[in-house]
Amino acid sequence: MERVVTFGEIMMRLSPPGVQKLVQAENLELTYGGGEANVAVSLANYGLDSVFVTCLPQNPPGQGALNHLRRFGVNTQFISRGGTRLGLYFLEKGASQRPSAVTYDRNNSAIAEAGKGDFPWQVILNDARWFHFTGITPALSDSAAEATMEACKIAKNMGVKISCDLNYRKKLWSPQKAEEVMSALMPYVDVAIANEEDAEKVFGIKAGASDVEKAELDEEGYMEVARKLKESFGFEQVAITLRESFSASDNGWSGLLYDGENYYQSRQYFIHVVDRVGGGDAFAAGLIYALLNEWPPRDTIEFAAAASCLKHTVPGDLNMVSVEEVQKLAQGGGSGRVQR
Repeated sequence: MERVVTFGEIMMRLSPPGVQKLVQAENLELTYGGGEANVAVSLANYGLDSVFVTCLPQNPPGQGALNHLRRFGVNTQFISRGGTRLGLYFLEKGASQRPSAVTYDRNNSAIAEAGKGDFPWQVILNDARWFHFTGITPALSDSAAEATMEACKIAKNMGVKISCDLNYRKKLWSPQKAEEVMSALMPYVDVAIANEEDAEKVFGIKAGASDVEKAELDEEGYMEVARKLKESFGFEQVAITLRESFSASDNGWSGLLYDGENYYQSRQYFIHVVDRVGGGDAFAAGLIYALLNEWPPRDTIEFAAAASCLKHTVPGDLNMVSVEEVQKLAQGGGSGRVQR
């Protein structure tokens, strides 16, 4: 069984029922999620030995997060326990012309207080084929950035493939700080994943005339982004997600993969959104799974895009679908007819 390691934060997610706003809600729905944790769950669903590394407080919220990961088959043996709090975030799910809105309460979370030397990376990465992180983890704190760098250096020395989803979050750091920290990490990365905002905010690379909020895509511009990213950092491959936001409820979605020679674009999906949080993580997980299986580039990007499309139909952060479900959609089975 292939072993994949992801490193980052898992948070408690609190949301009003349905599409209510926080100010009107009388109760909140609780679940858990976070970039690298979402990837870990998808890969566990796909049958891999999916290892998630983080730090959780030794209290009921921390234990709840740990139990949630275990429920879905994630390998939690290297999660350390410490710190005083689990990060939280509040999500208002958007509808029609009202966008989804996220409010963070994650300062001084257990993983933000972790740092270099707190994780036995030589042991964790033993027999691993892949290591994945996002730009969210080094954005949490300087010490978390140091821990990420330590993991990348050791993974590279051990011959482990490394992927990074740039995942720029303006509520966590400035573009200037993001460029400084992420530029130092990129030389260790083999596969980069981004969207139009990530590439522009972190590295100043804009996708031509694209405007996601106006549902305008410049495909040539996205190809240029992928090419510039590869040229700047020497990535083996670059994957770009392409979103057209017609409204909070309806999106266009596809993916692009560049291997240094050719561009491969997936079919386009028109999605009626149930929950878009975790869509990029589902894409990353699909990409990693296909690359580990050494699928042709066309099949790889089709699988990643289909996995992410399905996530938009699943409530919560996690993509609760199987390889077979993703493959069926990737092969054209998107009618939505009842399966009997």
